[in-house]
Amino acid sequence: MPAITVADITILPRIPLPDQLTARPRPVKSVTLAPSAFEGEGFPVRRAFAGVDLRDLDPFIHLDQMGEVEYAPGEPKGTPWHPHRGFETVTYMIDGIFEHQDSNGGGGTITNGDTQWMTAGAGILHIEKPPEHLVVSGGLFHGFQLWVNLPREKKWAAPRYQDLRADEVALVSTPDGGALLRIIAGEIAGMAGPGSTYTPMTQIHATLSPGAELSLPWRADYNGLLYVLNGDGEVGPERRPIGMGQLAVYGAGDSLTVRANRQQESRSPSMDVLILGGMPIREPVAWMGPFVMNTRQEVMQAFSDYQAGRLGSIPAVHGAPSQLLSTEGEAATG
Repeated sequence: MPAITVADITILPRIPLPDQLTARPRPVKSVTLAPSAFEGEGFPVRRAFAGVDLRDLDPFIHLDQMGEVEYAPGEPKGTPWHPHRGFETVTYMIDGIFEHQDSNGGGGTITNGDTQWMTAGAGILHIEKPPEHLVVSGGLFHGFQLWVNLPREKKWAAPRYQDLRADEVALVSTPDGGALLRIIAGEIAGMAGPGSTYTPMTQIHATLSPGAELSLPWRADYNGLLYVLNGDGEVGPERRPIGMGQLAVYGAGDSLTVRANRQQESRSPSMDVLILGGMPIREPVAWMGPFVMNTRQEVMQAFSDYQAGRLGSIPAVHGAPSQLLSTEGEAATG
């Protein structure tokens, strides 16, 4: 799990500990296990938000852990062309390579530690797939895709694409050097990631050494979520056990805590977690397949606009797959 690392963590800026006298530690409301499924043309995913109330997730809608899988030659898969409207997709690649192309002219290749941030807004078509050389060779594939809701007035924003390189993320550590934090978006104690967001939010990938504790100051007006990529530990002041593939939802407060167990299994010598928080939008959510709107009528209008070609057209690229994904029943990664 390379993402991006440093040779000497002691040279990084340090995140200050929350004030022990005034900070209110966030309790843990729930710990759930992500079920496995298949997405797109058949790549394996874990549905990290499955079974969690949308009110606890707000402003987030959906999170897929893609892989971790070691593909044999000829096995890597992606998604065909498909539409989106009303939200943003954030694809974070930890291992492997993914290519993106969209009808708004955005596109690029992301690999270890890179992020592509696509604002679907008023509507867009896009495709995500492994490059041809990876299909031929096979290899390790592991990443995430997060769906971030947009408030009513931003759902009709013009589509845009952000290509965030691994070396652009803010790298910081805990005071004792026990944890490395990669801030992709948002701000912690004055240190900010490169992602530009319509919805105020924070996204962090943290690696904890065995026995390390990560205690973060956290905005009281944000929600707090933590998903375990690998390793085992404890969350919250209650020290609730948590492990790979589990999501913790934190309650109210202005600091959140996670601890890595001193003993980790040999396949995962450290504990890796994805930490998310955002300003709840608190608006009605009408979600069907690739569209996230406020009302059912708006969703049906999105289907009509897509079928009429008003969400964009597939760019003319020699050799590019031209099949469009049917929107019937689609409800996940894209």
